[in-house]
Amino acid sequence: MTPDPPVPTAPAAPAASREPSLPYMVLCGLAMGAADVVPGVSGGSMAFILGIYGQLLEAIAGFDLGLLALLRRGDWSAAAARVHLGFLVPLLAGLAVSVLLLVRPITWLYEFQPVLLFAFFFGLIIGAILLIARHAHWGWQGLVAMAAGVALALLLVTRVPVTMPHDPFTLFWSGAVAIMAMILPGISGSFLLLVLGQYQHVMEGVKGLDPAVLIPFALGCAVGLISFVRLLRWLLHHFHGQVVALLVGFMAGSLWKIWPFRTVLESTHNAKGKLIVLRDALAAPPSTAALLVAALLAALGVALVVGIEQLQRRAGVEEMGG
Repeated sequence: MTPDPPVPTAPAAPAASREPSLPYMVLCGLAMGAADVVPGVSGGSMAFILGIYGQLLEAIAGFDLGLLALLRRGDWSAAAARVHLGFLVPLLAGLAVSVLLLVRPITWLYEFQPVLLFAFFFGLIIGAILLIARHAHWGWQGLVAMAAGVALALLLVTRVPVTMPHDPFTLFWSGAVAIMAMILPGISGSFLLLVLGQYQHVMEGVKGLDPAVLIPFALGCAVGLISFVRLLRWLLHHFHGQVVALLVGFMAGSLWKIWPFRTVLESTHNAKGKLIVLRDALAAPPSTAALLVAALLAALGVALVVGIEQLQRRAGVEEMGG
């Protein structure tokens, strides 16, 4: 009987940081889940801010044929190590709990108090840009990459939402596209769902735990994530400084969508009578008081990022996605 070929071992986590603690990983999951619910904010940005981006990519990249070979052999410990299961389980648990608990209040804030919600997230992204920019390559290649990131983000966030069917196949490929955006700092998967006309339908499916919506969407997310992460991981390994500059550009460009003061240019209503904004534009603050409140919330967001950086140091997570 011919022995099975050797299975390559999982890439080791960056040596610069020890394994994050269980409470820290749950906190990271909660933050990523909260961000992913909001159109305009990326869970990938939260992973970058929290310093777990590199390890997250390593864990997802472990879901490959090598993992299947380990599972077929019954080598459970090696399989768990390959996908960083001790890291992934609490992260996903926190993310799932966050989405289920916060989908209602955050979508309520998005609908009725968008200025307050986006002012806070605007500050979060500003803080993330300032911190992550330290890890970028700022030669001419980095500057070109950042400019490309800004341009691509602006191209995406200024698209007009389209009307699409909600059949299983459309939900599947929408999930695949959205998850690719969710893993990229600065590009919101929720916003792409809005562009594809699926955001409200998917959020209602999450609220009602509707398997007809959740199963095809989740399968699409799994396929898209596993496929895309390998390319992104390779790029970060070979062109880390330039890719980080590109991602900084993504986040800077996404600020257009997160600017809290907007004016609606074109809108419609969905089948349930809810207002859907098709096209909007930046607007000036309606009053000095509104500007001060937004500035305070944005400052709170920046302060939270600074506080998270201090938490990273205590948790031993310092690579900032490197």
